[in-house]
Amino acid sequence: MIGLRHAALRVRDVDRSIDFYRTMFGMELEWRPDADNAYLTSGTDNLALHGLPPGTEPGAPQTLDHIGFVVRSAEDVDLWAEHVRAREWPLEEAPRTHRDGARSFYLKDPDGILIQVIHHPPISDP
Repeated sequence: MIGLRHAALRVRDVDRSIDFYRTMFGMELEWRPDADNAYLTSGTDNLALHGLPPGTEPGAPQTLDHIGFVVRSAEDVDLWAEHVRAREWPLEEAPRTHRDGARSFYLKDPDGILIQVIHHPPISDP
């Protein structure tokens, strides 16, 4: 197994979500088969965005806790936090170092999905 490199999210507005993940994380549009589906890539990962049917809201309680973007260094966590702040997007939790030595911060996407940007040495270091 290579690892968990694909996630699929249900979103209210596919175009808004494409813009968010491109702007915040530099993801590129890989494939857009129709107006309700888009596939983004970071080069090594794939994020599928699927539109919720009209009149549907995300389920509550949401069973997905969060998704994460892994960065190479603890310093990169702080750089990404500044990148998000510079785009006037709120952080849910400011950068901090965890007991296990990982460093991360959190933000939410336009649909309220919690995202962690994390440096975790066992998976971040080449």
